[in-house]
Amino acid sequence: MAQLAGKTIIITGASSGIGRAAAELFAAEGAAVVLGARRGTELAELAAGIEASGGRAAYLAGDVRDEGFAQALVALSMDRHGRLDAAFNNAGMMGPLGPTPQLELDQWQRTLDTNLTAMFLAAKYQVPAMLQGGGGSLVFTSTFVGHTVGFAGAAAYAASKSGIIGLTQALASEFGPEGLRVNALLPGGTDTPMAQEMNGSPEAMAHVAGLHALKRIAEPKELAAAAMFLISDQSSFMTGAAMLVDGGISIHRG
Repeated sequence: MAQLAGKTIIITGASSGIGRAAAELFAAEGAAVVLGARRGTELAELAAGIEASGGRAAYLAGDVRDEGFAQALVALSMDRHGRLDAAFNNAGMMGPLGPTPQLELDQWQRTLDTNLTAMFLAAKYQVPAMLQGGGGSLVFTSTFVGHTVGFAGAAAYAASKSGIIGLTQALASEFGPEGLRVNALLPGGTDTPMAQEMNGSPEAMAHVAGLHALKRIAEPKELAAAAMFLISDQSSFMTGAAMLVDGGISIHRG
């Protein structure tokens, strides 16, 4: 039986990378997916491909920093399917890299708004919808940066992403008695457009790969599979966890 049969799941950051891989995997495993991202053309193409393969997909383009967008994604899920069972809040940005004293306040704020405040806004509307159905599973994409490893010049990124872990734990404690599980997924280096843009060259990507114990970076589908584990009933006794899926970068020092 498909692992996500009968579930309706919101996925943000769905137009590329881990979010896109998750959308395709979740749909293939029986879920009705509600896709959100800024790029409407890419979302439309993704949704059409899922439906052509026999899946169910709806989409809405918008900015996760916009409270109205968070509300509208939940409304779309409820209008189409009458329920919301889970969400994979995956949208995020790297933000500016460089010496912290040179970081402008608006750059800091934009990074926190995108990576952390947007997660709060998502939960603000997703949680009540899930509780209507007796609970569900909420997953946020965080990172090892600022949690197990400190990287110089990544203050805004580290602060925003590590803040997600605190939000995860608070929500898990608050809503566990009502059947809602909340977990954070902490990827290592992953072959996504954001990673390619940040590293800029094959040599830089090879350097990043060498930081991992496995001496490679992940494919997006590997992180999508980990997210599916957290969303599915396979992780039914997990909540409040910061789950590293990082190729060993957190423990590797050679």
